[in-house]
Amino acid sequence: MSYIIINDTKASQFQIDLDGKIAHEQYSVSGNVITFIGNYVPPEFRGKGIAAEIAKYGFEYAKTNNLKVAILCPYIKAYAQQHSEYHSLLV
Repeated sequence: MSYIIINDTKASQFQIDLDGKIAHEQYSVSGNVITFIGNYVPPEFRGKGIAAEIAKYGFEYAKTNNLKVAILCPYIKAYAQQHSEYHSLLV
């Protein structure tokens, strides 16, 4: 399934609206580093690849905007370990 991901810069999060419930990855940007802080997917939508879609979007956003990536979020850390194409972005 394909999701529409929005970068809500005011809330500093990448998010997907799931029938009025929001899945998101919180981030902060300082200089040329984006830090992925934490994510949330509503319980009834878990296990459907939504967090992975948001993670991919976040890494692609970093790549497109020439940002390095710092990770505090355990999910993003696990995602990065499984996706070597993003290792060069890590600080």
